[in-house]
Amino acid sequence: MEITTAKLAEKLGAELVGDAQLKLYGVAPIENAQNGDLSFLSNKKYFKYLDSSGAGAVIVPPEIKESQKTLLIHDNPYFAFSKALGLFHPEEDIHPQGIHKTAVVDDSCSIHESAHIGANVVLEADVNVGENTRILPGSFIGRQSRIGKDCHIYPNVTVREKTRIGDRVIIHSGTTIGSDGFGYAQHEGKSFKVPQVGVVVIEDDVEIGANCSIDRATLGETRIGKGTKIDNLVQIAHNVKTGQNCIIISQVGISGSTRLGNNVILAGQAGLIGHLSIGDNVIVAAQSGITHDLEDNSKHLGSPAHEMMHQKRIEAIINKLPDYIRKIRDIEKRLKDVE
Repeated sequence: MEITTAKLAEKLGAELVGDAQLKLYGVAPIENAQNGDLSFLSNKKYFKYLDSSGAGAVIVPPEIKESQKTLLIHDNPYFAFSKALGLFHPEEDIHPQGIHKTAVVDDSCSIHESAHIGANVVLEADVNVGENTRILPGSFIGRQSRIGKDCHIYPNVTVREKTRIGDRVIIHSGTTIGSDGFGYAQHEGKSFKVPQVGVVVIEDDVEIGANCSIDRATLGETRIGKGTKIDNLVQIAHNVKTGQNCIIISQVGISGSTRLGNNVILAGQAGLIGHLSIGDNVIVAAQSGITHDLEDNSKHLGSPAHEMMHQKRIEAIINKLPDYIRKIRDIEKRLKDVE
């Protein structure tokens, strides 16, 4: 692709400073970019690379006003760069419409004529697949499941029975949607399985990474809210409900019946016990253990977790414990000498 900086600035909604007729041919990281490449800066620790970079033009935040480089100034450089990536590398639809000859599709299924059903895909009875949805090889869709339009289901995904998936949902390889929740009743020293008869609902514009498990509800539904993004290797238990636009990062575990508000961020390896209520705009730091409800707009750190600044003060004190111990021993020695 070839595009001038003037045209690119127009498409990105950026302010152009420098050569409006400079031609760009590709994108690259700031450290490795060459003449003709577009790059970006959003993290201040990389600002030092700006003038020494070989990039032809750089997307920068508003605090950078001038440079030897041609600049495209944008309030959110990373977002603007993501749009530029889409321009230079438009997504190719290499999957033809129709059903592959090796797919196993029940006669009762309803599949839009524009959909793609790949090799060795299995669709059980009464499955509904929407317009322009792509289901790639080896995936399994259980009976009475509903998949909306413009979805992309990568190879070897398992969608269990009665799952409801909205529009523009992306599910990556190895993920299982609708596996049985972990429910057992104890009786006379033994564990007896509680039937898991609920469903999973995935709302519009959700993306689910590779090798995730989202369990069906015991009764009712497990629900993933609109616009939520889930990283690889995440476990979401039965009857969990997330709000809209949550970010759930790798190796997070959410126990049964916990509720997340809107715009919640759970960083890597955070763990939440069951039956909690997590407010809107909550941030949980990596490896934190959450054992109680969290209020709106709060930040939490540690295991067990505390309010973030409080936990940082605790950790600062813990780091000084060896010094405190030496001082206490010195005081004890002096007191003993006095006695």
